[in-house]
Amino acid sequence: MEFFEKIRMLRKEVQLSQPTVAAEIGISMRGYQDMELGTLPRYEKLLRIADYYDVSVDWLMGRTENRNAHKL
Repeated sequence: MEFFEKIRMLRKEVQLSQPTVAAEIGISMRGYQDMELGTLPRYEKLLRIADYYDVSVDWLMGRTENRNAHKL
């Protein structure tokens, strides 16, 4: 699963809109939409997304299948 698929899946799991998530993590709506369409985020945005959804950065980027690797 690609990064954009994971963040879309995570957003849908918590049943939130793109504008809501964008506001919560402090980025523009367009920036969040672009990520769900395949644009990779800069490091600071990646960290905010991982923290917001409480998932591992490594999982978001496809380096591990363990969604909660950061909790080991």
